[in-house]
Amino acid sequence: MSEQTAGVQALTLHTITEDNWQADLRDSIRSASALLNAVNLSADDLGEHERAALEFPIRVPLPFVARMIPGDPHDPLLRQVITDRAETLPAAGFTEDPLEEANANALPGLIHKYKSRVLLMPTSACAVHCRYCFRRHFPYADNRLDETALANIINYIKQNSEINEVILSGGDPLILDDIALDKLMTVLEGVTQLKRLRIHTRLPVVIPARLTDVLAERLQTSSLNTAMVIHCNHPAELDASLIQRLRQWRNRGITLLNQSVLLSGVNDSAETLAQLSERLDDAGVLPYYLHLTDPVAGTAHFHTDDTQAIGIHRALRAALPGYLVPRLVREIAGETSKRVVS
Repeated sequence: MSEQTAGVQALTLHTITEDNWQADLRDSIRSASALLNAVNLSADDLGEHERAALEFPIRVPLPFVARMIPGDPHDPLLRQVITDRAETLPAAGFTEDPLEEANANALPGLIHKYKSRVLLMPTSACAVHCRYCFRRHFPYADNRLDETALANIINYIKQNSEINEVILSGGDPLILDDIALDKLMTVLEGVTQLKRLRIHTRLPVVIPARLTDVLAERLQTSSLNTAMVIHCNHPAELDASLIQRLRQWRNRGITLLNQSVLLSGVNDSAETLAQLSERLDDAGVLPYYLHLTDPVAGTAHFHTDDTQAIGIHRALRAALPGYLVPRLVREIAGETSKRVVS
């Protein structure tokens, strides 16, 4: 599937007009050899990297690569996106759908896990392929959101009066351009029972230029209460450009939250996570969740056990004011909310 096709498969009303962020998206690195070369590294086991990328290909935008430390094979940003032989090895308890999202996939393009909110997936595409992705095995081909599917989703929401919030996820909803997002928001704003719209996205972290003035103004003027939840795992991801853009959005009154995943070899220390919270605060973003990894096949090498995670979180609480401490949570299949771990 081409980038253009993937980005617009959800809405036939999408209009392609390339902006700077779309050029960054188009020019993303798509092989282990190119990624390693970009950070002045080589690999003797490129075949292993290629095998790991067969099922879940590499995709990394250049603005994110620019924040990596050249020559450092343990760089925490590189580790999140470079393939690893461990992805191809079976691990006990790690399965393709540990959260049983198939059971909550109420309609194509819609997941309904929690009573008052639904997750709408307008696209299967992401700007970056994080190797720990919990939806790396999700059947996106069965969840394409065209206009008919969207109409069915709107009817579903109207028939379930307890639903008052829509969460845009995916994939990454900000793959859609501002025109398509405006049209999708307009449809949702027409559902009178809806109160909130939440956008979960990693795209601004890897391509800061995605935070356009047009999109900010659209969120400001929505009849829904809107919030954007970014996905940032390490303080090095928050460079000056991203901090400036996020602060501008916050100054416009847009609610900004962050969720992270606790990843072995990336951010599994209280010091690193405290630095992350401080930089998020500089950007006007409130730390929201610190997720324990889901036991997804291919991701076991990122797993941190509960005892270590609780110790890290305890030290984090001692280092930061309470409002900068994200909740340590895990998701359990079938439960009615995230479970707080303590």
